[in-house]
Amino acid sequence: MNDSEIQQERAQNLWNSTARKIPPLERASHLIPGPSINEADIGGLEAAQEEVLTYACAMTNPEVYDSWGTFPPSGLLLLGQAGSGKALLAEALATRAKSSFLRIDVPRLALEVIHHGGQVGELLQAWSEVLGEMPPTTVFFHELEFLQAEEIGGRRSDLPLGPIMDFLGEFTERAVTPAHTLVVGSTSHPDTLRPAFVRPGRFERVVEVTPIYPDDVVKALTIHAAAAEKRAGRPLFGEVDWADAVSRFRDPSIGDWIHLMHSVLRRKARLACANDAIDLAQTEDLLHEVELYRRTRKRLPRPAPAGTYI
Repeated sequence: MNDSEIQQERAQNLWNSTARKIPPLERASHLIPGPSINEADIGGLEAAQEEVLTYACAMTNPEVYDSWGTFPPSGLLLLGQAGSGKALLAEALATRAKSSFLRIDVPRLALEVIHHGGQVGELLQAWSEVLGEMPPTTVFFHELEFLQAEEIGGRRSDLPLGPIMDFLGEFTERAVTPAHTLVVGSTSHPDTLRPAFVRPGRFERVVEVTPIYPDDVVKALTIHAAAAEKRAGRPLFGEVDWADAVSRFRDPSIGDWIHLMHSVLRRKARLACANDAIDLAQTEDLLHEVELYRRTRKRLPRPAPAGTYI
């Protein structure tokens, strides 16, 4: 077992041991001991990539900041529409920094803290201790504007904001403290984000994740199409004019387009189960899924506009 594998196993064991004892942490977190997302897995987003990925030198080459008489930012805050690639960028940062990747789903954590109010002190203590013992780790706080997060129903005015913010402020600051952690937060609702999150010592550097339409969407689709073919071990797509399909419908995020692409493949799989003759996926297949998406979106509630959009 090499040093990297030892580090990954140590991170997994330490986190599992702590999370099992603290239900809110276990239910609101996900650890990837050895992330493998890199620049080639991200469609476009060049400006955001440059800033986010160079943040890795705060861990790998901290002397660079010393040579310029300054300090690395305490944390990055990524602004962008849901599905624009914020989590992907954070995981790519962890890969570049050769660290583990720990995702904290803030809306879920907020609810868990309410349900386990008596354990807040124990949770904060365990959080500090495990981060102090963990090998290098990139901590990603997903959706800091928890009151509007779709994961908990959106626009929750019934939650006790004061106590939750007190807890989250302390929780995020304790993640910043260890020298071997990189801290990244995200939100798709920057217009209503609590100012306390962007004070010095927390998420003090703001990065916009704004895909260029339609180029970045097309780049992401071709990357994921190639990954699907690699997974299948054979060609799956025929003549697909990704740019033409994307240019017809601007509403979906990059994440939505990836889902539409997989919807095409899932439809092919269903037909294969029925022993039908199946052709490779074509532009018409993608446009068919786009039309279904249009129709269903009209019948489903839509979140209120907020954030940075394509």
